[in-house]
Amino acid sequence: MATLTVPSSVPAITDDCEQLRKAFQGWGTNEALIISILGHRDAAQRRAIRRAYAETYGEELLRSITDEISGDFERAVILWTLDPAERDAVLANEGAKKWHPGSPVLVEIACARGSGQLFAVRQAYHERFKRSLEEDVAAHVTGAFRKLLVPLVSSYRYEGPEVNTRLAHSEAKILHEKIEHKAYGDDEIIRILTTRSKAQLLATFNHYNDAFGHPITKDLKADPKDEFLKTLRAVIRCFTCPDRYFEKVIRLAIAGTGTDENSLTRIITTRAEVDLKLIKEAYQKRNSVPLERAVAGDTSGDYESMLLALLGKE
Repeated sequence: MATLTVPSSVPAITDDCEQLRKAFQGWGTNEALIISILGHRDAAQRRAIRRAYAETYGEELLRSITDEISGDFERAVILWTLDPAERDAVLANEGAKKWHPGSPVLVEIACARGSGQLFAVRQAYHERFKRSLEEDVAAHVTGAFRKLLVPLVSSYRYEGPEVNTRLAHSEAKILHEKIEHKAYGDDEIIRILTTRSKAQLLATFNHYNDAFGHPITKDLKADPKDEFLKTLRAVIRCFTCPDRYFEKVIRLAIAGTGTDENSLTRIITTRAEVDLKLIKEAYQKRNSVPLERAVAGDTSGDYESMLLALLGKE
């Protein structure tokens, strides 16, 4: 499901470090060399390169990168080079501090990661920012959004396959009643969405569809301009169909005039080692255009080359 391509024969870590050092030195930066190395190494290999580079040259690799490149290309390389949990911690920090109604970053991190992954994000957040993710979300998010997002980022869901069918039926009924009365921020809705396992939620949503004749997300479109309803739909879609959720984020990022580079970079760097192949397939099916071609048409230069490398373009 990942799109990352790693050579069958990977050079020694010391060789990668030496080549990266050469890319940063001299007249001008060798951006193509940076992409050829970092854009084709998995998380464990990138972690080893960062450690060896710091030991060899007495400087953090990320500092060398920021000293030599800039703009969207720099952000893509930096985010990609970070450990997945550290990357999510950085994105969550930005998502909390720059939060606005409808901002999807915190929902993606809370709902499209496994329990162990989200726990690792919270640990990385402690280490990097000397605060908890929960307290920053509580400090910057307001109203019903805070009521939903704080327990979402705090959760540690059971990940087994077991499902309580009777519970799924009763909680589907609770959700329907609350939504029917437009009590979208009700404690019961928050409780169900923030505590139940993914398998239990999928059973509940499936019963909702069977019992009431349409998906729960359709009932949450009563007011298309309501950002809290949009957030609830994002939560559900990150659980039920993450590939289609992320396809839509990318589609909106490159649709129309102008490109939302932050969203495009976020999705490609966070999903390249996870399910970007499925996202590419969903994009092709939805838009009849390969995602690589769409990205190439909306980006340029080294930034384009980096994104295409992560998309698996040969």
